[in-house]
Amino acid sequence: MANIFLIGPMGAGKTTVGRQLARRLCRPFYDSDREIESACGVDIPTIFDFEGEAGFRRREARMIDLLTKKQNIILATGGGAVLRDENRLRLKNRGTVVFLDVDIDVQVERTSRNSSRPLLQQPDPRATLLEMSRHRDPIYRSVADIHISTSRQRHRRVVDRICRQVEKLESDQQRKKQSTAIAQKSE
Repeated sequence: MANIFLIGPMGAGKTTVGRQLARRLCRPFYDSDREIESACGVDIPTIFDFEGEAGFRRREARMIDLLTKKQNIILATGGGAVLRDENRLRLKNRGTVVFLDVDIDVQVERTSRNSSRPLLQQPDPRATLLEMSRHRDPIYRSVADIHISTSRQRHRRVVDRICRQVEKLESDQQRKKQSTAIAQKSE
């Protein structure tokens, strides 16, 4: 099985699902946001305070590059990781990309429990989430090999679905390679 990279909006459950998926598959788990914090020695809100979103995105791109070069890992990315072209290319070319999607009501509920999300420190977090979704959803879909909703589903069920769909995708890719090799030998 190739690397598995989880993308999607904040509150979709990328970190929780990623940890469980890594345990199930006996693989190392990485969360790009936590790795950035560890490398910097400060939390993400502090990075935003000092460097703004642009500074954070530069750090994120470097971390995505570093982490996606690893082998046989599960990686949960930040919700905005797909905004940069180089991140999309690295994710797409270095593993299987799973888009974890979530309904807006569930997303609002989940994100309201966490005050450390700099982009949601607004008077109307729901409006902010809706605007982000409008902009980012097409990007998530364009990068993803697999699309799974996490709304109102237990994480274990999401992990089961990811495993089944990744196995099917890899099986289909293997059959395609074999068919291509047979066709080339026939020529």
